[in-house]
Amino acid sequence: MEAENIINHMKDESSFEKILVIGLGQLGLPVAKYVKDKGFDVYGYDSNPLVMDNAEREHGIKKLENFKDVDVFVICISTHKENDVSTPQVDGLLALIRKISKEATNGKLVSIESTIPRGTTRKMFEILEHRFHVVHAPHRWYALEEEVHGVNQLRVIGGVCDCCLRTGIRFYDGVSHGLEKEDLEYYNGNKSYKSLGIPMYSVSSVELAELTKIIENADRYLQIAFAEDLYMFCKANQISFGELRDAINTKWNVNILEPRDGIGGHCIPKDTRMFLESSEIKSKILIAAQEVDKDYRKYIERMVKDINQINH
Repeated sequence: MEAENIINHMKDESSFEKILVIGLGQLGLPVAKYVKDKGFDVYGYDSNPLVMDNAEREHGIKKLENFKDVDVFVICISTHKENDVSTPQVDGLLALIRKISKEATNGKLVSIESTIPRGTTRKMFEILEHRFHVVHAPHRWYALEEEVHGVNQLRVIGGVCDCCLRTGIRFYDGVSHGLEKEDLEYYNGNKSYKSLGIPMYSVSSVELAELTKIIENADRYLQIAFAEDLYMFCKANQISFGELRDAINTKWNVNILEPRDGIGGHCIPKDTRMFLESSEIKSKILIAAQEVDKDYRKYIERMVKDINQINH
């Protein structure tokens, strides 16, 4: 997009003032706190009233039930079944989109940070009847290293339309690439155009953005599964896995991980399934990795059982 078009777009559009973060769990709460720290008028919404009470009491995230007059919706809800974190489900997400469509003002920005299957964002755009700017900006956040890998790290973003992408980048990144000096001065001098200050990597389609997140975690799944496979290989051949791993990892472009109790958590197994289900052509290597993880879990269970029998 040409710099002139970018700056005209920024001048013509209303500013972002009232931000609603939907889902105040492990991801949404840090996002809401970050948005608040950046000086926005931030609100929170969660299906659990106790979670909303805690966010308001502990972090000053005001509660909001009605979606009227919200400028930006940042959606951070879980996309797995309630009783099965490994199984993808977007029913709750689609219900929220229907609520936005019914209550919110046309032309506002809807950003989905939740991890979603390919094609979901465009489906939501249809539910919203093309009346909102819709982007997918999948989260990258790691609780154990929040200072380094927190809310404000480099992110991928894709929009359903060009205007959606422009609006999303303006909210997240603020400083659009390709602007001339005088345009940047206009932007920086206009306080109404404040942004989150998060560097964004834009892609050509929203489907591409959807795939980046699930493939990132599928890649992690493969790395862990290989470590599990290597661990079982070492045990079967009386080789020290730790010593072998340390020796291999001295090479600059190799990083063998340390296997633990199997591939778990809220993200990696679920997102790997999302990727496998995203096409009729299934990834053979990921299917094999799932089998490795099953074998490894059984192996660990046998080890624990044998140790318990010895101790008793």
